[in-house]
Amino acid sequence: MSEKITNFIEEVKGLTVLELNELVKALEEEFGVSATAAVAVAAPVAGGDAPAAAEKTDFDVILAEAGAAKLNVIKVVRELTGLGLKEAKELVESAPKAIKEGASKEDAEAIKAKLEEAGAKVELK
Repeated sequence: MSEKITNFIEEVKGLTVLELNELVKALEEEFGVSATAAVAVAAPVAGGDAPAAAEKTDFDVILAEAGAAKLNVIKVVRELTGLGLKEAKELVESAPKAIKEGASKEDAEAIKAKLEEAGAKVELK
């Protein structure tokens, strides 16, 4: 592997989840490709139910656990939902709880990335 590629891989390793998401979108736009298509092609190899999963368009973002940085998670929940401080705190403390229902895959992944960056454990269903 060339030194240029090795350096690039090291740079990518240092990115946050949100930065990786932005990188993927930028590459998709720049080269006119979709990372989703590659995942959909690889998915049937993983298991028999994969084609049905590839068709799913609406996702629920579930806050599974606030983690150690509960205050940071409450701030992100307030930002994402527009809830007041008390309501956001109650939502976070009542985990597992849905943060967003019926979100597109891109929105759900972006929300998940923000919450995980704040220290939460998140599931997409």
